[in-house]
Amino acid sequence: MRHDLLADMFSAIKNAEFVGKKRCITPASKLIKNILKIMEENKYIGKTEFIDDGRGGRFRIELLGKINNCNVIRPNFSVKKTEFIKWEKRFLPGEGIGILILTTSKGVMDHKKAKKEGVGGRLLGYVY
Repeated sequence: MRHDLLADMFSAIKNAEFVGKKRCITPASKLIKNILKIMEENKYIGKTEFIDDGRGGRFRIELLGKINNCNVIRPNFSVKKTEFIKWEKRFLPGEGIGILILTTSKGVMDHKKAKKEGVGGRLLGYVY
């Protein structure tokens, strides 16, 4: 029984990238779908495909070999629109490298888009 689908998704992607696989399969949910879309827009992964297995469903993800690390952030810290630099320093290796994924009142987005729109939210994870 899975308790944290988000952590399972990030660990499956990280492990598959580490071994050099071209694709991986992760559990499916609406939140995971939105996060995968953000990762796809930022060119960290290739195409994603939903597989209906009669239970919860799964995603098949094409890997491009561009992810060095990705992980979930627990607990989900609240971030004000003026505090992004503090959290970038804490979770990302350098300025302009990687993305923080957060949920806001305007949906799930990366920290660069949240800066442009001027919204804060709660941290979900990071990718670089």
